[in-house]
Amino acid sequence: MSFVAEFNSLPLSALLQRSRVVTIAQARSTAARDKLSLADFAELISPAAGELLETLCQRSQALTRQRFGKTIRLFAPLYLSNECINNCKYCGFSRDNPILRVTLSVDDVLREARSLQEQGFRNILLVAGEHPKFVASKYMADCVAALHHEIPGISLEVGPMETDEYRPLVAAGADGLVVYQETYDRQIYAEMHTAGPKRNFDWRLETPERAYAAGFRRLGIGALYGMADWRYEALCVAAHAEYLLKNCWKAQLTISLPRLRPCAGEFEPLTTMQDRELVQLVCALRLFLPDAGIVLSTRESAKLRDGLIPLGITMISAGSHTEPGGYTGAGRENIHRTERGRIIPLAEGASEWATGQFEIADERSPQEIAELVRRLGYEPVWKDWDAALTA
Repeated sequence: MSFVAEFNSLPLSALLQRSRVVTIAQARSTAARDKLSLADFAELISPAAGELLETLCQRSQALTRQRFGKTIRLFAPLYLSNECINNCKYCGFSRDNPILRVTLSVDDVLREARSLQEQGFRNILLVAGEHPKFVASKYMADCVAALHHEIPGISLEVGPMETDEYRPLVAAGADGLVVYQETYDRQIYAEMHTAGPKRNFDWRLETPERAYAAGFRRLGIGALYGMADWRYEALCVAAHAEYLLKNCWKAQLTISLPRLRPCAGEFEPLTTMQDRELVQLVCALRLFLPDAGIVLSTRESAKLRDGLIPLGITMISAGSHTEPGGYTGAGRENIHRTERGRIIPLAEGASEWATGQFEIADERSPQEIAELVRRLGYEPVWKDWDAALTA
């Protein structure tokens, strides 16, 4: 049975209702337990549990240090292409947005990666829009193979593929696959994705299982907060993570907590998630899933990231750019517009930058972030894996 079947049978309405009626006394009792159910998790994200935030933070911090030590992994996203065949209302790369686009050559990708390597990074996340004409499986495999001998940790955040399409990427040296469901609310998902293969909710939901079957040893999931009720999304993410930990147990699991940021197209979030609620969710996830990694990106402000790092986060990005070529200017000579898959060159002599996926909030350099981590009493980890371990 895949997670789609289990997802369809989850009593989500009842769990959401439970989170609304739980008392502070019940939430306090639940927070003190060692082993929690999904129903318990619903209580930990309740408004009542929000009144116990200091207690949740203390437990989350202690549990994180017990499981992960005082370490924080650092990574950087490297955008390969902002071409996309999908229309997603909330995304800057959406097909019908009249943005400047580019797909980096393999040499461009290597140039960007070496710039990140000079800043200390040994874990890189390759990101691309979903467009089979520009970002095919072979292109991805060529990029991974070119980086493999210089970058020990390579993960992918690209359009979902079949298991057999993933296998060459694993063979080339990719070890992680990240895929956000975006929203677990089927109705909102259909409203947000108006064209392209991404409209298939179930296909996307099964992606981590196909990636695991192909041999990826790291899996990352998450929802994009700002579309459906954040507590509903959190319940779905928690259930999905619990399923993957049981059924894809040979892989490490990370959970990302991205909130919508301004982007091309000027989409306005449908719902809000306050900073205090994000802190509560980080703590609730740690208590429910003590061995799952929790990722925090530069979507969040410097002040919030500083406060969250000691409370349950295990992995952060730093110095991020969300446009292809953002670190070195690579590919700038090939920037263009795209209409229905057809490249429209810019006017001769035009000098432009490709459009990013969204605006980042924390613009501090990797060195500043590493120093912050040290000041907080943690060790910044740039490299935690080498292919020699499984050669």
